[in-house]
Formats: sequence, structure tokens, C-alpha cells
Amino acid sequence: MPIRSRVPARDMINKKFVLRIFEGFSIQRWNDLIRPFELVEMDKAGEKMVIAYLIGKFEENKGASVDWEWMSYASLFDLLKKIALCDIKAPVQQLLKKEYTQEYLRLDEWVLNQYRPLIADDDLFARFTIYIGQKAGTIPIPEKSQAAARILSAAHKYSTMRELQMLSVVNERERLVKIETELQAQIQPYLDLEGLQMMITRQRTFEFLLKIEQLRFQTRWNQTPRVPRTSVLGHSYFVAVMTLLLGRETGVAFCSRRSINNFFSGLFHDLPESVTRDIISPVKQATDELPNIVKRIEDEIVGRELVPLMEPSFTEELMYYTNNEFEDRIRGKDGKIQEISWSELNTEYNENVYEPVDGKLVRLSDHLAALLEADSSIKHGITSEHLVRGRESMLHHYKRGEMINGIDAASLFREIVS
Repeated sequence: MPIRSRVPARDMINKKFVLRIFEGFSIQRWNDLIRPFELVEMDKAGEKMVIAYLIGKFEENKGASVDWEWMSYASLFDLLKKIALCDIKAPVQQLLKKEYTQEYLRLDEWVLNQYRPLIADDDLFARFTIYIGQKAGTIPIPEKSQAAARILSAAHKYSTMRELQMLSVVNERERLVKIETELQAQIQPYLDLEGLQMMITRQRTFEFLLKIEQLRFQTRWNQTPRVPRTSVLGHSYFVAVMTLLLGRETGVAFCSRRSINNFFSGLFHDLPESVTRDIISPVKQATDELPNIVKRIEDEIVGRELVPLMEPSFTEELMYYTNNEFEDRIRGKDGKIQEISWSELNTEYNENVYEPVDGKLVRLSDHLAALLEADSSIKHGITSEHLVRGRESMLHHYKRGEMINGIDAASLFREIVS
């Protein structure tokens, strides 16, 4: 059986880069309108990728080839650009691109220069640079990635439309009519996409999206004040991004499905909480048997309330992402799921056909997100016993020198909060 080659292990992921991505939790959206709840950029990125996944699965079911790996990186690069240009509203950027091309290209160059000192991974920065060129129209999108680019663009438009629909409850019609008209015009070219049709006409897929959107309203660490506040959906997207980036730090050349599965396992790892709500770790650990009991109850509720809303074309895959989500695993040619060691992932099953997942890397990213959520608030001067205890728990969760799928977890955590 072929073994994918190892690549040299990279330097530890740049702390400043991670914190820069974390800024996505602080960027407010629609802040010139009345908002019934906080709308932040990280949440938008998460919802956009959920919608892209749903649309993409409909397209795959029709026989289209979707470049999921390109889409995963593109979503990250969109967020990075948004973070850098958060003070420039989208309509202004669109006008710059259309009527002031040279200035728009200089602005793109400025964005790249902001991230060059933060991204030590030359291949990642090269991907970022190429993507910026693709978005500007100066570099063609490869044919194999064009369907994914179109799906991601449709998801961007529709996720914005969903925000506008939620804002319409508390804003006068006069404030929204122009934006709504422009959005409807922008989404017209994508109406041939079946998944988009299903959501716009509020079919079963829209009901499934409504369930997932509940993760956007659920605040993590709900028992304590915290800055910035993070939703479960935004947290899930951050975990997906960290899983993607940490996978590049392992020194292993992942097959494409492994990178894709890692990203979407991170994105959907908290999917059951859309119907069970977040149960904080101290409560889950209150008794020895409670974690297993809670898991069984979650599985039962998911089976009753979520699975009936899923399309048959992606139900099995989503359940694969959410069941035993923190275990390294494969789905064999016979369809059976098998938990395996990280060594086996690298030497025997690092091939697309096995649908490998680094579940332990998803868990590490989940813990990293929790650490940052607590540490960031403490450093902003908003603290509590819950946050201090949570921060210390994460810092001591991994022993010094303990390697989690090629990552020195304890060293990473101490570097991040130093």
C-alpha cells in the first residue's frame, strides 16, 4: 500500500497569525442598522460555509465535481481579507473593483503585505496570493475549482440575505429596501443551483439550515461575562480553520480528502448542540457516567430532530463528521467506521478512498479555541472564576512534550497565551 511522504515539520504556527484570525469574533456586521442580536464576521464565515456545503452536496449529487479543498482555503482567505479591510464597507470595495481597478489592486497588495510577516508557511501564503489574484480577476480560477468558486459565491450572497431577513424584523422597511433589491439582483445568476433553490423556497433544506443557525444565537461560556463573546457557530468555524492550519504543521502530506474531512469535521463538530444546546464541560463531568449518558441523549435527539431534515446524499457523511468526532478514524471501502492510531492514519490509510479524519486534531483545535476565548477576555480585563479555571484547565490538559497528531500541544498552548 502506498505511503504518502512526510514533509519537513514546520515551525510552530505563528501566535500573531492565530490572534489575527481570532479578531474575526470582534468585527461587527450591519452596525449601521438596528440589530436584534450580535452579528459578527466569524459567525458569517461559519454560516457561509454551512450553506456552501449544502449547495455543494446537491451539485455533487447531480454529478458535478466540487473542489472542497480549494473552497476551504478560499473561505479562510475571504475572512483574512475581511479582517484586514473591516473598516471599508463591501459596497465601497465593489465600487473600487469596478471603477478604480488600479487602486483596488494596490489595496489587495496592501492586504497581502499585512499578512506576510504573520504567515511563515510559504505555500500557504502563495495560495493566499493566488486567491487574491483570482478574486481580482487577474489570475484565472482553474477549471476544476470553478464550480466550488461559484458555490462559495452563492453561499456568500445567500448568507448575507439570511442576515438581512433576520434584521428585517426590527428595522423599518425604508432602511432595507435598497440593500434587499441589490442582493436579490446579485443572487439571480446562481438560481440554477438546486440547493440554493431549496433554501430560497424554504424547503426541507431550509429547515435544516434554521436548526444550524440556532448555533449562531447560542453563546459559549454563557455563565460568565466575556469579551469578545463567541457563538457556537463562530467557534465551530474557528475550530475548522485551526484544524486545517495545524494539519499543515504536522510534517505529513495529507491526502486531499483528509484535509477536507478535517475541516468539515471541525465545522460540524458541535452540530448536535443545535438541538441540545451547549452543556458546559464542568456539568458534563459532574458524575463518572454523565458524559456517556449525555452523549447517548444527544445521539437520540439528533436522530429524532436533525436527521429527518438532512438529504440522503449527505446524511451519512454528516453523521461520520459528528459521531466520535474527536477520534482518529477512517471509513473503509465497506463503509464501516474504524478508529485507528495516528501512525496508522499516516502509513496505511492516508488515501482518499479511506476518508481519513484526524479527530484528535479537531479536539486539539477545540481546546485551543476554548483557551483563546478565556485568555482573550482575561487580558481585556473581563474575568471571572469560570474563565480563570477554564484557562488553567486548558493549559494543563496536555503534558509537556505530549504530541497530538504531530503537534506539541503544551508548547503550542503556552506560546499562544504568552
